[in-house]
Amino acid sequence: MKTSILVSAGVIALSLVSTPVVMAAPIHDPVVNAQQHRQHARINQGVRSGQLTRSETQTLASQHRTLRQQERSYKSDGVMSSDERQDMRQDNRSASQSIYNEKHDAEVQPRIAQ
Repeated sequence: MKTSILVSAGVIALSLVSTPVVMAAPIHDPVVNAQQHRQHARINQGVRSGQLTRSETQTLASQHRTLRQQERSYKSDGVMSSDERQDMRQDNRSASQSIYNEKHDAEVQPRIAQ
């Protein structure tokens, strides 16, 4: 009898101690992170190839910074809700479309003669 009470008390105490650790674990969304890494690489490739002008690059970089700030804000409370995750993914899709549009417009960065 005493043993089962002690075991039960131990299990309850352990669950109370481990719960904050689980809640404090860093939030990681591989889909969002992969989208952001691919977009960053596409922007860099557009700069190297001359497809993006300086002003287009600055605009896309600003949009990229805003998305990272939004992600940090969503993660600040320790939980990224499904609505926040969906919003991040939609905003990343919109940013991806912006990169595509800027890379495929008629504007090109003039090359410097070497």
